Amino acid sequence: MSERVDPTVAPRGTGDFRDAGGLPAAAWRADQTEQTLVPTHCCFCGVQCGMYLRVNSAGKVFGVEPRNHDINRMRLCPKGINAYQQVNHPDRLTAPLMRRSRDEPFREVSWEEALSHTVEEIRRIQGEHGADAFGLLGGASLFSEKTYLVGKFGRVALKTRHVDYNGRLCMVSAAGANKLAFGIDRAGNPFSDILRTDCLLIAGSNVGECFPVMTQYVWGARDRGAKLIVVDPRETAIARTADVHVALKSGTDAAFFNAVLNVVIEDGLVDEEFVAAHTTGWDELKQTVKQYTPERAAGICGIPAEQVVEVARMFGGAGKAMAWHARGIEHHTQGVENCLTVINLCAATGNLGKPGAGYGTITGQGNGQGGREHGQKSDLLPGGRSINDPEHRRQIAGIWGIDEAELPLAGTSMMEMVWQMQRQEIRGLIGICNNPFVSLPNYAVVKDGYDTLEFHAQFDFFLSETAANAHVVFPVTTWAEDEGVMANAEARVVKHNKAQEPPAGVRTDTWVMCELARRLGVGDKFDFPGSRQVFDELRAASKGTVIDYYGITYERLEQTGGIAWPCPDLEHPGTPRLFEGGKTYHPDGKVHLQVVEWHPPADPYSDEYPMTLTTGRTVAHFLSGNQTRRLGALVEQTPRPWVEVHPSHGFRTGDPVRVVTRRGVSVLPALVTEAIRADHVFVPYHWPSPVAANALTIDALDPRSKIPEYKVCAVRIERASALDEVPAPPTPPGREAYPEAQASRTDPLPPTSPQGRGTSERG
Repeated sequence: MSERVDPTVAPRGTGDFRDAGGLPAAAWRADQTEQTLVPTHCCFCGVQCGMYLRVNSAGKVFGVEPRNHDINRMRLCPKGINAYQQVNHPDRLTAPLMRRSRDEPFREVSWEEALSHTVEEIRRIQGEHGADAFGLLGGASLFSEKTYLVGKFGRVALKTRHVDYNGRLCMVSAAGANKLAFGIDRAGNPFSDILRTDCLLIAGSNVGECFPVMTQYVWGARDRGAKLIVVDPRETAIARTADVHVALKSGTDAAFFNAVLNVVIEDGLVDEEFVAAHTTGWDELKQTVKQYTPERAAGICGIPAEQVVEVARMFGGAGKAMAWHARGIEHHTQGVENCLTVINLCAATGNLGKPGAGYGTITGQGNGQGGREHGQKSDLLPGGRSINDPEHRRQIAGIWGIDEAELPLAGTSMMEMVWQMQRQEIRGLIGICNNPFVSLPNYAVVKDGYDTLEFHAQFDFFLSETAANAHVVFPVTTWAEDEGVMANAEARVVKHNKAQEPPAGVRTDTWVMCELARRLGVGDKFDFPGSRQVFDELRAASKGTVIDYYGITYERLEQTGGIAWPCPDLEHPGTPRLFEGGKTYHPDGKVHLQVVEWHPPADPYSDEYPMTLTTGRTVAHFLSGNQTRRLGALVEQTPRPWVEVHPSHGFRTGDPVRVVTRRGVSVLPALVTEAIRADHVFVPYHWPSPVAANALTIDALDPRSKIPEYKVCAVRIERASALDEVPAPPTPPGREAYPEAQASRTDPLPPTSPQGRGTSERG
């Protein structure tokens, strides 16, 4: 019989409930007797959630706990919960891989052999064809210390102008617009300002799946009564709850936002005082948007004219309004201009630089903000300096201890570098923390460009599809095996801490770059024992610029939980909110409004290709999927890509659908949903060929930002008889794909909803 429970202490029935089936946790046994919690941040998206990595008595990461950091307040998304599993994953690379020819299989070699061969090939190619015949591509998931080193290594050790990074596929349209309008490249407001707004506009951002923990700020604003406007061709999870969902045709954003501003002007909702005191270019802009009536926009965008009016009055009439956007309006040949139309709307209504009123861009990669700040972008030097500006060149040359004449001028963008590989202008390449075989558009062109390279080396901790095509692969650390900083979507710099030693045979990206530099004869410029020494030089190199990190130290970051730049000295608190008082970073202190005319996408529609293909992420996976497609729970949740189609096309969920563009074909299972426009289809992009979305997309670029037009291309869909097979991720020689993470790849059905499907829903 149960022990009697005092009813003044516990309610009736507690004793029976407590003792049913035995005492609580009677059968549970811990297999980790001692553990340490290491505070750090997630390695994935630009929210940068705080977490603890659980480390056992043997010094190995074995679990994760949410952390009550003020970014995420104990919340983690499916990727964050599973991120720790990659650290000691059986697919980890633990020795350099090498082959002399792509016709040969990889073999494990010593670090000495891999490094020596790489240096020999660099010297051979540059000796025969010049310094610019060798290129370097970095990544925006690297710590800022490493992105700084990528830029320095490319210019000082390789002495090449061809340095760029995979953030070229992510944030550069927003960056270009921010610099044109504000003279600075970052979001204007912290996430916490969303909680104070009266109207929140989210354009081209599937927040619920791509930045799940950011959703708490949206719901917090809604709890206060804020209105929500979502602009997206798909009815995403957030759009489903909006006051207004504008399901416009992809590639028409500029026409829509010009028309919204037209109504704001016609209805007298312009903040005339703010515009007069704090902007330039207003008269020219006003004349241009006169041509974009709601009726004209309705015809271009495929939406009701009344919806344009509704959005204008809701946003323009709010006491405080905010706009945030992401890749949905940036991945276009008009990406920079799309962003500028949103900035124009915020400035015209006086919604800049105030709590609850402002403008933000949501970065995709963990260091999407920090990754573009300190020199790995083709046209930039540390601190956001221009590589073609003589004074900026002189400043950095002095810090690096070289002659200004030794610094190359600006190079080309990531996709342009692939075209140069095809033309044999670039004959050798090192890639660090990127996977272009999945992430770049028009896969056939990318594969051809990389196959044309005479020598190719990759740094990675898993064998990606791109690394599997290389000559040398260097095994490097995960985020949990090193320390460094990242800047999240708010431009808040946060500190990642080392949780375990790397496996034997694995080195940090920093060590590999410094060792290659030493062998190339410039070791004195790369005398960095670790991240802290690199960060000290980065701080000095950024001093006095708009991207000023000088007042940020590791110690301050650990004390504060993060500091938003600019932070010019050790007493400065950081700058979480820009543009207070209407002041920008242009010399005149004003917002430079920009005239934008809408133009159609690059890929023309025809009778053969009458519909629109758009692409994006799903909640369980990240970017090229090289990490998440190896984690069992995430593969179970979303084992394969699919094609979202409207019911009007007559498919049933699970039917094989052939998706055809001018560049390629994939056969995917249908996910039939009314949550997408009837003239659109959607495919997530985390998988490689033959199920790659980017086997279909077009490699047309924005002329300013050089970002590819992922979000719109002409397509047709057809019935098919059999699905394309989902490939397993590549593995090192002698190892099979990790079975626990691969079993569900053969599932022929798509998820039951865009958010994926757990095992309980499988039948």
